[in-house]
Amino acid sequence: MVKLNKIYTRTGDSGDTSLVDGRRVAKHSGRPAAFGEVDEANSVIGLARLHCDGAFDEMLGRIQNDLFDLGADLATPESDTPALRITDDQVTRLETEIDAMNANLQPLTSFILPGGSAAAAWLHLARTVTRRAERKMTELGSEEVLSEPAMRYINRLSDHLFVLARTLNDGGKTDILWRPGQNSGQN
Repeated sequence: MVKLNKIYTRTGDSGDTSLVDGRRVAKHSGRPAAFGEVDEANSVIGLARLHCDGAFDEMLGRIQNDLFDLGADLATPESDTPALRITDDQVTRLETEIDAMNANLQPLTSFILPGGSAAAAWLHLARTVTRRAERKMTELGSEEVLSEPAMRYINRLSDHLFVLARTLNDGGKTDILWRPGQNSGQN
């Protein structure tokens, strides 16, 4: 278990940080950039939880915990160092939840504008931040080895957040649909 007695250490004052294996890297380098994006997605999910209760709040709580696992995975380069890694079971859980929620939704007839309920609006923001984290991870993955379950997890998570946003928009009934060209005078 992590124990933090002192919040500031002064070790990052020069612009670098430590990875799990002890290696120091620039704070703007690939791994810190990727786990920083994951941390931002986690924070936005925390805001969405303010508007959820019951099973959906619990679901998002599990995801937030997974995102800390993902951050640890990203902070640990491939090495002999024992590491906490995202697992296939975590990916499968997301897929199972997506399938269960999506089974209760009407098929889409248009793209959806982010919004609707407060929870859905925050989840759409979390989805876009998750997509940004995924882009950072794929960029990092072009230079360094990343775990395959981690890559699958971040990809499924954005889908999960999208389907959950629709679910919290009264099963998709209060989704705000994109109306192509509505303000262009072309329709």
